[in-house]
Amino acid sequence: MHPAALLGLMRLASPALPVGGFSYSDVLEAAVEATLVHDEPSALLWLRDQLHLSLARADLPLVAAAHSAWARHDSPRISELNTWMLITRESRELRAQTEQMGRSMLEWLRQQTPDDERVAILAALSPSPTWPLAFALAAVQTGAAAHESLLAYGFSWAENQVQAALKSVPLGQSAGQRILAQLAQELALLAQTAQTLGDEQRQA
Repeated sequence: MHPAALLGLMRLASPALPVGGFSYSDVLEAAVEATLVHDEPSALLWLRDQLHLSLARADLPLVAAAHSAWARHDSPRISELNTWMLITRESRELRAQTEQMGRSMLEWLRQQTPDDERVAILAALSPSPTWPLAFALAAVQTGAAAHESLLAYGFSWAENQVQAALKSVPLGQSAGQRILAQLAQELALLAQTAQTLGDEQRQA
């Protein structure tokens, strides 16, 4: 992997990326309030379930499809995938999250790569670009392959969720690192599988 592409993905996976991912817990806080998550084992179980049942079956395959579409400059396909993301969010809050992060990434891309015509395609998505579609474009711009791009997307999600668990359960830093290590270990295979899933296999 080219060093520039690796560093580009590291920037995209960083909590410092100005898209607000660190501020969302994906209903983890509700699980804590319901005492479904109350310690390290239950936090790991909850996040593993979210990883396998949601991220691996919906977001990662969507990012893989979008990565391919952006590489081909296929705007109709991009619009189709963005619409799928919007209509499959289970709640108003989850839809607002993906729209807000998508718009924030769009603004960042406008500053970073204003001459890329695909940024205009992203901006034209109605009613709003979504986070997986915006992330996929940024990943393609780094020159990274799809598999590595999915790993960056997945790790970004995992790190944000672990940080949310540290605050809301609460957990110590060592417990958080153990959970993150377990999630990261499983991401490689899930990312590989996600690349093989067609539209009919992608699940909301």
